This record gives sequence, C-alpha cells and structure tokens, in this order.
Amino acid sequence: MSFPWANHYQPKNPFMQWLDSRLPLPRLVYNSVGAGYPVPRNINYLWNFGVLSGLALLIQIVTGIVLAMHYGANTLVAFDSVEHIMRDVNYGWLMRYAHANGASFFFIVVYIHIFRGLYYGSYKAPRELVWMLGVVILLLMMATGFMGYVLPWGQMSFWGATVITNLFSAIPLVGESIVTLLLGGFAVDNATLNRFFSLHYLLPFVIAGVVILKIWSLHIPGSNNPTGIDVKGPADTLPFHPYFTSKDLFGAGVYLIAFSVFVFFLPNFLGHPDNYIPANPISTPAHIVPEWYFWPFYAILRAFTIDFILPAKLWGVLAMFAAILLLFFLPWLDGSNVKSNRYKPVSKQLFWVLMLDLAILGWVGGAPAEEPYVRISQIASMYYFAHFLIILPIVSRIERPLPLPNSIAEAVLSKKNETPAATAAQPAE
Repeated sequence: MSFPWANHYQPKNPFMQWLDSRLPLPRLVYNSVGAGYPVPRNINYLWNFGVLSGLALLIQIVTGIVLAMHYGANTLVAFDSVEHIMRDVNYGWLMRYAHANGASFFFIVVYIHIFRGLYYGSYKAPRELVWMLGVVILLLMMATGFMGYVLPWGQMSFWGATVITNLFSAIPLVGESIVTLLLGGFAVDNATLNRFFSLHYLLPFVIAGVVILKIWSLHIPGSNNPTGIDVKGPADTLPFHPYFTSKDLFGAGVYLIAFSVFVFFLPNFLGHPDNYIPANPISTPAHIVPEWYFWPFYAILRAFTIDFILPAKLWGVLAMFAAILLLFFLPWLDGSNVKSNRYKPVSKQLFWVLMLDLAILGWVGGAPAEEPYVRISQIASMYYFAHFLIILPIVSRIERPLPLPNSIAEAVLSKKNETPAATAAQPAE
C-alpha cells in the first residue's frame, strides 16, 4: 500500500544510491517501517503488541539457538543437560530463564494482540488474510510451545506429552497410527524427545516466515485504527517513522522491564515445580496440567465427560481444535458493517463478557478435573462457542451502531476538543 502523499525514498549518499539501484533493501525498509509508510494517526499503544510479538519471537530464537548448543536430546541425559546449562554453562541460567519466561511473555503479547483485533474489528475486510495468517501463527506457536514443554524431561514434561499425544487416539480408524507416528513408537520415549526437539527447533523459523507474510499482507490494505474507518486523506495519517517507531521503542522498553523482573526475580513463577523432578514413567503426578497459556483450551478439552454418538474423548479433542479453528471464519461470522466496538455498545459489552469467559476457562483449566471445576468448564465452553456461532452473528446484524466520525482526523480533533478551523491554520504535515 502506498498513499499518494507517502514520502519517497531518495538516497543522497552515493553508496546508498549505488546499493538502491542493485539491491533496494533500504527502500524496502523505508517503505515498510520507515517514513515511507503512512499509518492512521490515531492508533494507540495497543498497536504496539504486534511489534512486541516480533521482539518476543526474536528473543526465543536467539536464546533457543544458544540452549540447543548445550542440550542433549536423549532421555538418559536430557534432564541432566538442562541442569548442566543452569549450573555450568556461562550465563546458561540466563538463557534458560529468558527462554522459559520468554515463551509465556510471547503468548501474553500475542493474546493481547488478538484481543485488540477482536475489539477493533481488525479481522474484517479488507484484512481477512492478515487475521487468518495470525491464526496460523497462533497454531504454530501452540505446537512449538507444547514440544518445548517436553524438552526439560521433567515429570510434567513426560506426562504432559503422554496425555496430549494420546488424545489423538480418539480419532476413528487412524488415531492409533497418528499417535505412533508422533511418538516414534508405542510410548513417550527417546524417539519422541528427538522428534520434538527437532520440530521445536524448526518451527520458530517457520513462524518467522509466516510473520513476514503477515506483515506483507498488512501493508496492502494498511493498518486498522481505533475508529475502524478508512483513511481518507493526508490529515488522517502520519509517517511510521519517527512517530510510531518512537512509540514502539517506548513499548519495547516497558516490555523488557517487565520481562526482566520475571527473569531475574520470579524465574519459576510461571512454571510448574514438578518439572524439577526427573521424568518417571512409573510415577504419575497427582495433577497433570500443561503450561498456563493452554489452560482455556485444556478446560474445553476436559468439559466433555459423557459419550454421545461419539466418545466423550473425541468430542473434547474436536472442541479443543474447533475453539481455535473457528477464528478463521470470524470475518464472515461478524455481519456488521462497522468494525470497531467503540461504536457498537452491545458488541462492546459482549466482548468483555467473552474476556471474562476466557478468564474462567483459564482458571478451571489449571484446576483439578473435579467438581465444581468440570461443571464450570462445561458452562464456560458452551458460552464460548455460543458467542461466536450464535450471539455474534445475530447481534452484529441487528445492532444499531453509534454515528461514525467522517474521518480519522475528525475523531482525533473531537477527542482533543479542538476545532477543524484551528487545525486547518496549522502547517500541513
């Protein structure tokens, strides 16, 4: 995307002119994240989380490469190799804690990024493909996170892998074959650890490739904004650099401070203590749970307890995957012509109800599989699917939105209690 008023790249240095004529990489950067990329002037700090997701991915790749240099992907030495990294490798403890907490922070910023998209309607036309590529990234992150959870080869690693991989056995006809393929045998063992380590190392680079496609697809229609209305003229935009690069740098600083607090002062707060016990196939933990960022989906999985036509286990697996896959269809489930919930009072309230529902699912997902948690998870799961498949399609088509501003500039001026006449007297940007 390039608006007619976008700045053009004009290198003045002879070397940069020579490079631009042969490999226009500086031009690509300038037009992608520089002054040549105009963005809506009213985007707020919630738009920082896309950049923060990229920063979190970079931290994971760098720390993961360093850890892979010292990790032993063998069931006989995997647990000890992690302890070796923590105790003997120079700054190995820092790499390990940064990687472990980095996974949690990666999911935090991505979840906030998704919730921002839900609230402001960033999934609606013409950005459907941007949204769908984001869902692909989420699925790849979940696969990568699950496999990474197995690598320390502690009690929760081993039994988490056992429980999750056995879920696929519920698939009729091919389930057992899929489990054997995933495990490399008939039980979680050395072949499983090798496969998971290989894929855990590979998938972050696949995620990086999909991120590039997502950014590319975003630059065709341009960024959404809190009003959800299209850019109409130069007054609606500002160059990405320096206005929003400085905003992103500030957000990155805040993120790194919060991240450092966990790495240096609360390194095990987001982990499970049982993972500091070596894996033991003949000693089952009292309460098997995945990492916290899987808890809402784990709650949906466990919500099915009665066989009905299909086994309850299969219903749980289908529901768990459907909870994510239905996000692909969100652009068409939402029939409203208005993107932002800022102008849809009923949809705004329903959004916060959905957030509460997800919080409840996360809470019961980390709780034992007993009453009243199972019953609460069943009610919360029912609402989750009802929200996207029944409530949202109906409300989006019958709700009467509030009047939209005529332009982004008008919305900014009305928020600042300024008059268009006063602004018109100012020099054009």
